Amino acid sequence: MLTIGQQFPKFSKIAVTSLEKGKEFETITSDFLVNEDNVWTVMFWWPKDFTFVCPTEIAEFNKNYGEFRDRETRLIGASTDSEFVHAAWRRDHDDLRDLKFPMLADTSKSLAEDLGILEPNEKIAYRATFIIDPTGIIRWVCVNDLSVGRNVKEVLRVLDGLQTDELCPCNWEKGEETLSV
Repeated sequence: MLTIGQQFPKFSKIAVTSLEKGKEFETITSDFLVNEDNVWTVMFWWPKDFTFVCPTEIAEFNKNYGEFRDRETRLIGASTDSEFVHAAWRRDHDDLRDLKFPMLADTSKSLAEDLGILEPNEKIAYRATFIIDPTGIIRWVCVNDLSVGRNVKEVLRVLDGLQTDELCPCNWEKGEETLSV
């Protein structure tokens, strides 16, 4: 599995960005992650569309979209399902219709494989979350087993800590003192 300090892999994938007819799909590439505007990226993966735990996580990321935006951070959701399945799921599920971030389709499973998050039996992605800095370097990785949803508040807490570029003690929260040496 790729880890902290490594360059996020190169990719070019189709993503669902809208439900408006004729404007549903866009291509997102790894070039999107690298920028001079100091914009970070959080890419989170789920195993399968039309399941039970996955929409709770996606909806929670969407609910906190403004928190990520306030931190100059883009959200990208991803799975190994196709863009057509993503679009159908968004149209079908009340909590997913108004997503403010793209749903990346890794149908070839090449990006999940490059990241090392492909479950070996079913060949689906684990519940992995990557925080990527504006230079395209992975700064945090968290992977949950397929049955356990992640904590979006913890992703925000870690993002806050990374963005301070300072030493943050255990249970540190934004606005608290950092450590000085």
